[in-house]
Amino acid sequence: MALWGARFAKEADKRLNDFNSSIRVDQKMYAQDIKGSIAHVTMLDAQRIIPEGDKDIIIKTLLEIKADIESGALVIDPEAEDIHMFIEGELTKRCGDAGKRLHTARSRNDQVAVDFRMYSMDQCQNIIELLKEWIEVLCAKAEENTETIMPGYTHLQRAQPITFAHHLMAYVEMFLRDISRLEDAKKRCNICPLGSGALATTTYPIDREMSAQLLGFDGVSLNSLDGVSDRDFAIEMASALSTVMMHLSRFSEEVILWSSWEFKFIELDDAFATGSSIMPQKKNPDITELVRGKTGRVYGDLQALLTMMKGLPLAYNKDMQEDKELLFDCFETVEVCLTTVIPMVETCRVIKENMRNAAARGFINATDCADYLTKKGMPFRDAYKTIGQLVHYSIEQGKVLETLTMEEYKQASDLFDEDIYEAISLETCVKNRKAIGGPSPEIVKKHIELTKCKLGEMK
Repeated sequence: MALWGARFAKEADKRLNDFNSSIRVDQKMYAQDIKGSIAHVTMLDAQRIIPEGDKDIIIKTLLEIKADIESGALVIDPEAEDIHMFIEGELTKRCGDAGKRLHTARSRNDQVAVDFRMYSMDQCQNIIELLKEWIEVLCAKAEENTETIMPGYTHLQRAQPITFAHHLMAYVEMFLRDISRLEDAKKRCNICPLGSGALATTTYPIDREMSAQLLGFDGVSLNSLDGVSDRDFAIEMASALSTVMMHLSRFSEEVILWSSWEFKFIELDDAFATGSSIMPQKKNPDITELVRGKTGRVYGDLQALLTMMKGLPLAYNKDMQEDKELLFDCFETVEVCLTTVIPMVETCRVIKENMRNAAARGFINATDCADYLTKKGMPFRDAYKTIGQLVHYSIEQGKVLETLTMEEYKQASDLFDEDIYEAISLETCVKNRKAIGGPSPEIVKKHIELTKCKLGEMK
């Protein structure tokens, strides 16, 4: 009979047990469950709520159970209702009455809540560490390409010259913000619900602050109803992880474009690309396509969490058993995407000459040509119009701005002189964009160093 079955005259139907069971998902929290139980029994002993000596027996046995699970000597029973009941049942089997006292002044509701918070914070930190590694790889690739000129795009049309390093560092900023969001989510998760009981605490003289300190929490929840029924932290983490996936998906889309024959800006290493079953020439960026697809999966987990919680009255409801599978899936999906994308980018080859050739076409130095006239005294709007007409003329003549003769420039404006060719060279266009946040090699190198310092401060 289940540990909660004393009130029932019949055994639960197997179909109920199968449907009700969460062991398949929550067994991942076995270490956090044991850690929480050790803190709880330590507090019970300090408050003289359980007999002297029981604490040591319980802690010793819990640590043995943990070691046996990790060595494979103890297999988690797939028929168990959940990991909490499985561990408590195994504890009681091994140490008798002492084990039966562990659950004094505790409910599964606050037990689940504290385990879930601890596990989520551990997984959140794991993603943060992966994001740091990802940022380091992006910075390293950027350092190699501070003078690799490529076209910058708006509307996927060539717009202005930038460097590949500048482009990569845009993603670095996005992923740094992702770390910040996850750190914030961890802070709000770091509140201990243990001691909330089923919903209304307990009549035992427990010390909630002690339990929280033993587990490393920043504080305790101040309302027991909220303590057992809050899943804001799960929603917030899923939201932050969805944003990580959105950024990874945007980056993946660019890799897919860049590795196509139409762009050919990069080539993926053979170890991180796939082929076709019938077209021998194919080299497909499957990793990045899967990242795009898995992004929708994480979005779905977030939407499911929001939908699950939107109509629940206080306090705990069984609907909330679904929370862990959804958030765990977010963590696992982001982890597998990062661990695969990191070496893919680390090993890819940048085809610098193709980037430079693409930048040389499409009149992406037109703004600099207009700026040249403005610096000579022409109002910007007049300069804009003049260069627009000059671009139109160049297209008709099959030329680009760099190949126009001085006579053709003079026909557009007397302000043009021989120095126009230097002013509109791609190298000059990039080098002179020295405003903070710009693509000049000097500025981007400073940005990379600043990012390295930030990463160093995070360690």
